[in-house]
Amino acid sequence: MQNIQAVELAKAYRLLNHGPTTIVTSAHGGVSNVMAAAWAMPLDFDPPKVLLVIDSSTLTRELVEASGEFALNIPTRALAETTLAVGSSSGRDGDKFAALDIATFPSEKIAAPLMSGCLAWLECKVIPELHNQQRYDLFVAEVVAAWADAAAFSAGRWHFPADDQRSLHYLSGGAFFATGEAFNVELKP
Repeated sequence: MQNIQAVELAKAYRLLNHGPTTIVTSAHGGVSNVMAAAWAMPLDFDPPKVLLVIDSSTLTRELVEASGEFALNIPTRALAETTLAVGSSSGRDGDKFAALDIATFPSEKIAAPLMSGCLAWLECKVIPELHNQQRYDLFVAEVVAAWADAAAFSAGRWHFPADDQRSLHYLSGGAFFATGEAFNVELKP
């Protein structure tokens, strides 16, 4: 069982600043969807904002535009196969949550479900920037709630407890790498 704790919103950017692949969950009108997204990043601290690219042809895009919200879920290495699967199929062809047996739990401030087994979660509300959305598929959103598995993120820092509990980085063609070993550097006076 995960020990999920709230992350201070001013520090929510730290959940994304190492560039992990994310899984986007969305919901509107009784329909939910899940997709992988490698192009997500922090944008601002106060209020915290993120950028996310969502292709115009996806069901996720349709749901996000209709609801004005989405969640970013940060999967573990143990979820690499699921991450590839949700990024390689369309929600228009059926319920990916059911087909892939993906467990979820309710978010606190948005309708989109959160994906169980991830390292962290950011609940986001879209800030309408229609020009960017239409021309670049780029969404700006405010983070309204953030959560993390205390085993991997606490005191505002990542500390991955095991190899299968590291975040993912997608390359292409099914190739990933996991976040590596952390180390500290101190400046000399």
